[in-house]
Amino acid sequence: NPKPLPMAKSVQTKKRGIKILLTITPCEKSRQIILPMENMIVAKNYQLIKKLGSGAFGEIWKAMNLKTKQEYAIKFEEINSKHQQLYAECRIYLWFHSDSTVLAQAIPQVVYYGIEGSKNIMIMDLLGPSLEDLFTQVGKKFSTKTVLMLADQMIKRIEYIHSRRIIHRDIKPDNFTIGRRI
Repeated sequence: NPKPLPMAKSVQTKKRGIKILLTITPCEKSRQIILPMENMIVAKNYQLIKKLGSGAFGEIWKAMNLKTKQEYAIKFEEINSKHQQLYAECRIYLWFHSDSTVLAQAIPQVVYYGIEGSKNIMIMDLLGPSLEDLFTQVGKKFSTKTVLMLADQMIKRIEYIHSRRIIHRDIKPDNFTIGRRI
């Protein structure tokens, strides 16, 4: 018989002069300890601020570079994930940026790829809201002019990606972003 898991407990720790209060929660399924990620420091200089989303790929978080105060997006993927995709995504972004015309195509810049604990991580430019988020914000109605302008830009992005011999295979409103987050 396995021993019962302990109740959640709070632990105070000090890292780089910052006091952090962690609530440690036992996970029934795997009997592992799960630490909350908010305010965690990764890649030595990036503090996690807010979870932006999650899915089959893993999680994406908004983070701040503690030295420059600039905000970034950090994607996390479990190392033991059956279908790892983050490294391939990172290589594709780097390959896009080897092309001098990429800046006109609004492709995010990757600033770091590495391993943190049990996760692969990629730190990249923080982009603006997704097309799906904007559509929801405006009551699920775009004007004809907006639809035509979006279609023009989306076709240009897809044509650019295809010109670099990449087929996206997951084109949907959630995967198009508008501008950068401020």
